[in-house]
Amino acid sequence: MTCRIPLNRLLAFVLLAMSGLLAAPTAMAAEYKLDPAHTFIEFHISHIGFGTEVGRFNKFSGSFNWDKDNPSAASIQFTIQTASVDTNWAERDKHLREADFLNVDKYPTATFKSTGYSGDADKGTMQGILTLRGVSKPVTLQVERLGEGQDPWGGYRVGFKATTSIKRSDFGNPMNLGPKSDVVKFYLFVEGVRK
Repeated sequence: MTCRIPLNRLLAFVLLAMSGLLAAPTAMAAEYKLDPAHTFIEFHISHIGFGTEVGRFNKFSGSFNWDKDNPSAASIQFTIQTASVDTNWAERDKHLREADFLNVDKYPTATFKSTGYSGDADKGTMQGILTLRGVSKPVTLQVERLGEGQDPWGGYRVGFKATTSIKRSDFGNPMNLGPKSDVVKFYLFVEGVRK
């Protein structure tokens, strides 16, 4: 026994199914703008093996994409104004801006752009490219989500902590302060508001 469907009904069914597919929302990560008042980029470096110097960058911008139900789609990009380096000591900061270190006149910005995330919604690793002093190198961030949800002002925000280490010598830094002072550890506390 064969079942014959009139052509007009078959066409109507196909068109209805196609319209449903076209109207179905696609799962995309939401875009967040960095909240500069609640985002911090800090660094620690050994002072020739006798202590630890702590500093930060005060001026930066960026955005990221995030969906807790699809963390593998996460991405981030940010730009740091290198002249905003701040170690709470004006003479040291002046030296850090010079050619011995950041060379801010020639390289006014440093950038990071992610290339992939692996892990779950709570923690994982973010791969990306850091460009500093005109040199681009792959860097891995260890990422931990600190919190997510509605804020008291009607927005939706999410916050993360990330850490990574780099070698100054890998980025063409000419000032040699010994092997203990070659490694710089970065601590990033990132908070973003959904656009």
